[in-house]
Amino acid sequence: MQRERFLKACRREDVDCTPVWLMRQAGRYMEEYMEIRRKYDFLTMCKTPELAAEVTLQPVNRLGVDAAILFADILLPLEGMGIDLAFAKNEGPVIANPVRTVKDVENIRILEAEEATPYVMEAIRLIRRELDGRVPLIGFSGAPFTIASYIIEGGGSREYKNCKTMMWQAPGTWDALMEKISEVLLKYLKAQVKAGAQAVQMFDSWVGALSPDDYERYVLPYSKYVLEGLRGEGVPVIHFANNASSMLELVTEAGGDVIGIDWRINLDDAWKRIGDTKAIQGNLDPFTLFAPPDVIREKVRKILEMAGNRPGHIFNLGHGINKETPVENVITLVEAVHEYSRR
Repeated sequence: MQRERFLKACRREDVDCTPVWLMRQAGRYMEEYMEIRRKYDFLTMCKTPELAAEVTLQPVNRLGVDAAILFADILLPLEGMGIDLAFAKNEGPVIANPVRTVKDVENIRILEAEEATPYVMEAIRLIRRELDGRVPLIGFSGAPFTIASYIIEGGGSREYKNCKTMMWQAPGTWDALMEKISEVLLKYLKAQVKAGAQAVQMFDSWVGALSPDDYERYVLPYSKYVLEGLRGEGVPVIHFANNASSMLELVTEAGGDVIGIDWRINLDDAWKRIGDTKAIQGNLDPFTLFAPPDVIREKVRKILEMAGNRPGHIFNLGHGINKETPVENVITLVEAVHEYSRR
């Protein structure tokens, strides 16, 4: 049954067909979302539980996906840390007080998540009531490196110059910052589970900017701290590291019940490297959704063939849906996954 597929696959149990959900499945490609977005700015939507719940449910109602994912942003915990966050039009997140020094790190607060982000927890409770058991709800956070990259750079970056400079020139400052971020994220995810999230995903969106050696020294211990800290919470944990095929074994070592992969590696090769004790999530190139329906279906079929009906595959994109994606193509994808994987 649909309400069981996703969680069973996370536990590597047999399912009636492969579950599918999509990163950024609630967003600008849907007209229902844009109707709300034209009335409210992004942070207002995130901080208003009723709006966050409505947006979370839109793709569940429209697409037939097997899980809902909380509508939020990975940077929401920053304000409770004392970081001044804003979303500039057409520029993305902007941080007015980037963290670059020991003193900056000392000024970072570690609050309980219910105090720092009460609206997130209320949204989760509201979504669970509205879902009424139809499909599970996934909560999420950024990973320590990805959060650190925004905090240090002052926003998005292509080169991560300030991040890498801190790593190599001031490793003590880096470690102190990562320790604080890791503690905040663990509290944040635990609070989401307590509020009702039935699985959680940790997004390491920008870790592909690092070499495997730097990942192992400067990132792995902190990701592992968060992921291992969630072991006793009783929900599946998904660890998605984007553009990280060069260090997939290290990402797996960091932890997670399910390892999410991008489209830059074949799924069967990735699963061999991850090992059959882990479930796997992925991994269609998001821009496939601009192709004709027959191409979408063929790409879906190939990925499912690589998975080979083995227990533990969750179908997803290799990253988030593009904002201009045709909704009808997303529906084609979801239907194809269910049709071709029917046991």
